[in-house]
Amino acid sequence: MSKTTNILLAGVGGQGVLLASQLLTAAALASGCDVKQSEVHGMSQRGGSVTSHVRFGEEVHAPVIEPGTADFLLGFERLETLRNAHCVAPGGMIIYNTMRINPSTVASGVAEYPEGIAARVDRYAGKVHPVDGLGIAERAGNARAANTVMVGAISRFLTFPDDLWERVIRETLPAKLVDINLTAFNLGREAVAA
Repeated sequence: MSKTTNILLAGVGGQGVLLASQLLTAAALASGCDVKQSEVHGMSQRGGSVTSHVRFGEEVHAPVIEPGTADFLLGFERLETLRNAHCVAPGGMIIYNTMRINPSTVASGVAEYPEGIAARVDRYAGKVHPVDGLGIAERAGNARAANTVMVGAISRFLTFPDDLWERVIRETLPAKLVDINLTAFNLGREAVAA
């Protein structure tokens, strides 16, 4: 592996963006890659924007993904996906949760949630995969597993072995959450076509 793979994760505080980043980082490390990871919490405690950068390859020198160079944008909320779509490289891929979470300005009536987000997101990448992450997580047994659904979706496009993902989930999550998250992960994989 000579190319560095750049994955930008974007969502709202409380959606598990950082745990998803941790799972991706653990999978890359277990595959023998050099990995750099960086995160921006912003106002995550209050439902604000959260981004995480995961870069892996043979040799990675910096943790931050420059705008226009992300191979993948993994969006956990559709407006946050649109806000970060400019970071995707030409020919890159966007995988995003179709879930809507109103930012505080919309919730307070100061602003309106933008219309036509899906069409606008489509303009930024050669391949776009909308995923009903929340609905799939609820089918798996826990709405909070939507982040693992999204990791399952992106795993279809990464070269890590299938059994490695299960090991990483088992080693990272508390035992009582493993089965639901494995189900969510596998349903996320099924939700996108490779």
